[in-house]
Amino acid sequence: MPQVADYRIVIEKAARRLRLYSGPATLREYRIAIGRNDGADKAIEGDEATPLGEFFICARNPRSRFFLSLCVSYPNTQHADRGLRAGLIDAHEYAQIIDAIEHRRTPPQNTRLGGEICIHGEAPGRGGAADGQAGGTAGRSAEGTRGCIALNNREMQELFDLVPLGTAVSIEP
Repeated sequence: MPQVADYRIVIEKAARRLRLYSGPATLREYRIAIGRNDGADKAIEGDEATPLGEFFICARNPRSRFFLSLCVSYPNTQHADRGLRAGLIDAHEYAQIIDAIEHRRTPPQNTRLGGEICIHGEAPGRGGAADGQAGGTAGRSAEGTRGCIALNNREMQELFDLVPLGTAVSIEP
C-alpha cells in the first residue's frame, strides 16, 4: 500500500466527481452525491452544504450507519477563522479546532459550525445513495446529502480499502 503522502483525494463539487491520486497519476474516479445546498461552502450546522477547502482523512469508520465512512477534517482553519469572526464559535472552541488540525487529529465535531462531514456509502436498505437520498447510484440522485460526500457501496469499499488516515482531501467548487 502506498504511503499517506502518495495519496490525494480531489472532490469537484460541480462535476460531482471524486478522484483518487497517487502522485500525479489518477488511480480511481467516482461519481458522487454532495450536500443538497450544493453551491455553498459549509458555514453552520444544518446548512446541508459540503465544505470547500483543504482537509485530511481524520478517522475511518468500518461500522458506519452508511456502510463505511472516512471522516474529513472539517472544520479546518479557514472555517474556524470565519466562525470566530462571525461569533459562531468562541475562542476556546477556536483553539481546540486549530490544535486538532495542527496535530492531525479530528477537530471538534459538535460546534455551531457543524461536523461529521464524511465520505461514505449508501444508507441501509436504500439501494441507492446515502443520507436519506432517493434510490439509485450515489452521485445521480437529485436530492443530495446533508453535507457529506456519498458513493455507492461497491466504490466506497474500494476507496476505504485504499485510503489511509492522513490522506489529503481537497474539495473544490
